[in-house]
Amino acid sequence: MVNFCAIIGCSNRGDRDKKSFFRLPAVLTREGAATLELSQSRRAKWLSQIARDIKESNLPYVRVCSDHFTSGKPSALYDNTNPDWAPTVKLGHSNIDGATATRDLERYQRRCYRQGQKSKLDAAEALLQLHSVPKTPKRQQSTSEEACQTDLDSNSMKSTQTELQRLLEENRKLKEQLAESNNNFDRQFFQDNDENVKHFTGLSSFAILDVLFTYLETFIVCSCLNKLTKFQQLVLCLIKLRLNPTYVDLGQRFNVHKSTASKTFLNIINIMYIRLMPLIFWPDREQLWETMPMSFRTHFGKQITVIIDCFEIFLERPSNLAARTSTWSSYKHNNTVKYLIGITPQGVISYLSQGWGGRASDKYVVEHSSFLHKLCPGDVVMADRGFDVSDSVGMMGAKLVLPAFRRDGPRLSGEQVENTRRVANSRIHVERVIGHLRQKYTILHSTIPMDFVISRDDNVTLLDKITVVSCSLTNMCPSVVPFD
Repeated sequence: MVNFCAIIGCSNRGDRDKKSFFRLPAVLTREGAATLELSQSRRAKWLSQIARDIKESNLPYVRVCSDHFTSGKPSALYDNTNPDWAPTVKLGHSNIDGATATRDLERYQRRCYRQGQKSKLDAAEALLQLHSVPKTPKRQQSTSEEACQTDLDSNSMKSTQTELQRLLEENRKLKEQLAESNNNFDRQFFQDNDENVKHFTGLSSFAILDVLFTYLETFIVCSCLNKLTKFQQLVLCLIKLRLNPTYVDLGQRFNVHKSTASKTFLNIINIMYIRLMPLIFWPDREQLWETMPMSFRTHFGKQITVIIDCFEIFLERPSNLAARTSTWSSYKHNNTVKYLIGITPQGVISYLSQGWGGRASDKYVVEHSSFLHKLCPGDVVMADRGFDVSDSVGMMGAKLVLPAFRRDGPRLSGEQVENTRRVANSRIHVERVIGHLRQKYTILHSTIPMDFVISRDDNVTLLDKITVVSCSLTNMCPSVVPFD
């Protein structure tokens, strides 16, 4: 919008003339009564000098150009003796001419100069008075010092020294507390202390923790809003997985706000999910043969490829009826999320499905997950008797091995009983791995809040990411299945 000067007879406009334009002064209502009165007086003075009948609705658009101020711009609000406190030049209606306005400005400048000189003189006089204090004669000064020394007896000196020592000791302790608060769960806390590593992170040694941090360090970001180091951010996430404390608890441990602890956990779990997912992989048949435990070789040769089972994680009761129905587990009598897990005979987690509602059967999860696509002709899958998926596995050219059982049929033969015992003793390893996983990372043994199972932008729930990361970290530790 083009600015026009409101002064009578002035034709200056913003799009044509190189002039400055100034708004009508505002009334300041929140800076005290004195400021309110002064700003009202100034606004009234401006309107009086403009001398136009202006509607209230048009006041925000009123402008006055720089030609109507002796200095080219209005003065400050509190400089009310300045001629430029309101427009005074070329008003088009008063007897004030340019010469008079110039004299007023010069008079104002002389007054300011005199006030400045007076302030300098007052300061100089105060400085002279400070330096003109009469000096005490040397003899008198010596006598005074002797008197002071006499007053300071041995008791007061001891008291002063005691107080000084107390303050120094207090200062030392405070510095130690500050150093401890700034170094919570740093590298020094875990270095040469594998027990701390096991308890707080679930990893077996500091060497593994150090390797993990070195691998992830370049992907972790430090910001001015988060005082935690990269190492502390990783440890915070591992502690959440391992012990599942609340975010308030984590904030107290790391001396940060609970919101910072929450954001840090989410950031690190996303990084770990992407970077550690390759640790859950389907091995080649040659790798399986090389690592096949002796107990499997004795009873099954080198045929077993994977041992599968399902485990369930408790979930908060959903408010939505459909979600409540789809997550209800008749086996656990609770709302759960179900995962299909597969391990190699050596006890390494080689497969993990996405989360399914607890209502889904084991057979449904096997047939609708990506598990069947992992199988190759000749593979042998070992499972519990609840996995009635022999047809689905057979379509992939693989074989399903189950413990023998009877359903209103004849009793099992001795050979069948022995075969069932061998299968059960071998299949129990997958239950040991699941128990080890949930004991190592107790967040999988707790009741998960509903917002953990909401799909995000990448269509992966937070619980899926947590489960993948926990399985990947478990694969970094020694297996619970012995080789011999």
